[in-house]
Amino acid sequence: MAQTLPLALLQQAQARGAAIALRYKRLGIWHARTWSELAQEVSRLAAALHQRGFSRHDDLLIISQARSEALLLALAAQWLGGSVTLLDPERDNRALLARLRPSFVLAETLEAVQQVGHADRAPPVLLFLDGRGLNAGDGKGLSAYADLSAGVAAEPPACATDSAAVAFVFHADTHGPSLRLSHAQLLGGARKLVAREQLSGAEEALAARVFAASGQARYLLAPWLCAGFCLNFPEAMATRDTDRRELGPTLVLGTRESYARLELWARERLPLPGTLAHRVYRWAMTPDAQGLRRWLGYWLVRRPLLDVLGMSRLRVPLLVGPALSQESAAFFAALGIHPGAWQEPSARPERAEAHTHLISHSV
Repeated sequence: MAQTLPLALLQQAQARGAAIALRYKRLGIWHARTWSELAQEVSRLAAALHQRGFSRHDDLLIISQARSEALLLALAAQWLGGSVTLLDPERDNRALLARLRPSFVLAETLEAVQQVGHADRAPPVLLFLDGRGLNAGDGKGLSAYADLSAGVAAEPPACATDSAAVAFVFHADTHGPSLRLSHAQLLGGARKLVAREQLSGAEEALAARVFAASGQARYLLAPWLCAGFCLNFPEAMATRDTDRRELGPTLVLGTRESYARLELWARERLPLPGTLAHRVYRWAMTPDAQGLRRWLGYWLVRRPLLDVLGMSRLRVPLLVGPALSQESAAFFAALGIHPGAWQEPSARPERAEAHTHLISHSV
């Protein structure tokens, strides 16, 4: 049984190397990577980080939306025994960066790079993903993620095996306490979720939110490595609804707010009250319908609505945090969707309240 997240990746590569592990969308086109390809890429990235001086007990700071590159570099840092701090790119992180003084940073965009640049001390290694407005020669230590592995020929050190080591660090606010999750905590919780929800390698999940959320690590990334299903990355936040409809995921992870957003998005597209079409909608959404009414309601209204939401293949809806509102619960129940609540204790129970907003919004 794997002791760390990178070891779980290697285990999946050995067991089902040719299976699709990850998809990401660029310029409207989906690209697929197998478990073997991911393991090889993470190994190369680990070697590249090691060559740049990253070692055990170092921390890699990432400021990015959900991007496959950010995930792979995080696993590479953990391969070397280091931890990964995740910050929300939509937040002003300058004060926190000044306090943390990171040495290794991955920043997605120009704005994130500028936030890092405002710190008192520029990190020796600053990588960027989106080069628009940037030039690798603009600052000392600044280089493109795509160039990280260039010229690296040596193999990385053996993959770290300390299950008690910190895997991810989250910050609720600038001056508040941090939440640290170890490999053991993440994998232990993931195995419980996999068993309870009967997750398998056949699942399709969508990673549609920033990584700077403890729920994303607990209930999506770690289960992905344990169950071996496919993790899909939308092209951008603005395209996540379209991308979800294209994919038809079998597993979604969300909060009360993200499910409510989907409900509102669907209701805004319903027929106007008083029309025949709206009366048909209300007739079809009766929760206790039986027989012919249930069958007709499904094919006339509920199935098309599920297709619009990208949930026609949904098997495992997960809910993290507070329960759905009564209205939202009734709406999704009428569609046959009953989100399963999953709440794992915080790494620091006495400080859990300070981290309630660090839960992911993936739907």
